[in-house]
Amino acid sequence: MELYKQIPLYRFLALCNESGMEKTILDCGAGGDSPPLSLFSNYGYSTNGIEMNVEQIERANQFATERGQNLNIQQGDMRQLAISAESMSFVYSYNSIFHMRKQDVKKAINEMKRVLKPNGLLFVNFLTLKDFRVGDGVDLGDNQFEQMEDDELVIHSYYDYHEADSMFDDLQLIYKEDRVLERKFEGEWIRQGFIDYIYKK
Repeated sequence: MELYKQIPLYRFLALCNESGMEKTILDCGAGGDSPPLSLFSNYGYSTNGIEMNVEQIERANQFATERGQNLNIQQGDMRQLAISAESMSFVYSYNSIFHMRKQDVKKAINEMKRVLKPNGLLFVNFLTLKDFRVGDGVDLGDNQFEQMEDDELVIHSYYDYHEADSMFDDLQLIYKEDRVLERKFEGEWIRQGFIDYIYKK
């Protein structure tokens, strides 16, 4: 069985498997050259993905095609999901939702909660103030910055430990982890900070 680099999603997959819910899942920010929806597809999930960037959709589709999968990734905006309310058992956004301003993050979270079935599970993670990039680039206020990533100008929003909690007041917290990792990237040691949440509706 293939191993995927999005390690925190294995915990989410295990909880989804144990839930007894119908295996329908939505990935908000589903593109890229190693789409985690492929992992869920391997475990018999009916997969759905939303991604803004056409190039990233093509990369994900190429990965899936090589493995005989159809991940059903559509171009779309997680702030306005073209998906019916309470239609997905599981929803997640991995390393994706913080690429927008905090007011838009809130809109996206509300949409993810809307499409989630009662008793369904939600995984989402945020960048934290422990990240090495905090303060770089154009300061947009409230720990939001325009920064260069892969030769593109992107927004990164950074959160402190409790800042995002209030967006999930209507859900039940299952799991929260404050992660700091150090790794070599292009020959330099970098420090990344994340908070992972898993909630039940």
